[in-house]
Amino acid sequence: MTLETLVEQLNLKCKCCWEKLKTTEIKGGYAGDLLSDVMANSQEGNVWVTRQVHVNIVAVASLKEHAGIVIVQGANPEKDTIDRATREGIPIMVSDLPEFELVGRIYQLIQNG
Repeated sequence: MTLETLVEQLNLKCKCCWEKLKTTEIKGGYAGDLLSDVMANSQEGNVWVTRQVHVNIVAVASLKEHAGIVIVQGANPEKDTIDRATREGIPIMVSDLPEFELVGRIYQLIQNG
C-alpha cells in the first residue's frame, strides 16, 4: 500500500512531500511518542503515528527510514518541522482522529492489502 492510498482512505492532510505519496510503499506501522522507543523498535518503511510535532520527529523518521509520519488529534507540526521534513524528504500527514482509532484503521488497511 502506498502513502497516497493511506491519505485517500483516511482523509489525511499532507503537509509536505506530496510528490512522494504515490511512490512510497508502507511496509508496516509504529505508534509512539517516546523518541527513544521509536528509534529502538520501529522499522524501515513504517508509517509512524505520533502526537509529537517538534523537529526531532523528522530526525528519528529519517534515521529509521520511515515511509512517513502521521500526526494525530488535529495537532499541526511546527514550521521548523515542516521545513526539515521537506529537506529530508519525509512526508508528514495530519489527522483529527485520536491515535488509537487511527492506528486501528491503518492496521486494517495494511491487512486488507
